[in-house]
Amino acid sequence: MEARLKTVRSNWSDTVLVCAKCSKKLHGGFGPKGKTPLAKALRKHLGLKKGRKGGAGIVEVKCLGVCPKAAVTVVNGAQTREWLIVPEGADLDSVAEELGLGSNPARAASQA
Repeated sequence: MEARLKTVRSNWSDTVLVCAKCSKKLHGGFGPKGKTPLAKALRKHLGLKKGRKGGAGIVEVKCLGVCPKAAVTVVNGAQTREWLIVPEGADLDSVAEELGLGSNPARAASQA
């Protein structure tokens, strides 16, 4: 008897993979105090909800095998041929733009 596959819905428009091993080596390195891992800092910066309910998925994965010094390897799921090396302390607006995630809608409205 063949098992039936099921699907689960998500609100994600984009999926970003962040190397957890790179993040761990930096002991954070992002956010206002420079102590937050990239995935968490980016989620907070963009105002994304956790899990399937967020507008985009930012997921930490084991190791992507690039291992840059003082940086984190990031992959946009829609553009898998070009990986991004994000240096420690990089501007999160620039990172989001480079990944095609746009910027924080609430922040953009307050600056207008």
